[in-house]
Amino acid sequence: MTNPKESALREPRRLACSRCGTEFGCDLSGNCWCAEETARLPMPIEGEDCLCRECLRKAAEASAAG
Repeated sequence: MTNPKESALREPRRLACSRCGTEFGCDLSGNCWCAEETARLPMPIEGEDCLCRECLRKAAEASAAG
C-alpha cells in the first residue's frame, strides 16, 4: 500500500502567478525552476504567493533599478 502523502509530494504543486495569473508548477523537493534564477528577492509581499518566471524576472529588474 502506498502512502498518499509520499505520492502527493512527488507531484509539482500547481500555482497561479500572484501577479499575472499564469499557471506553473513548483517542485517542493527543492528542484524548482526558480532555484535556477540568479535573482534573489525577499519573500512575497503579504497576500502573494510565488511568481511565474516572467514576473519574477520583471520584479528583479524593478528591484535592481530602484
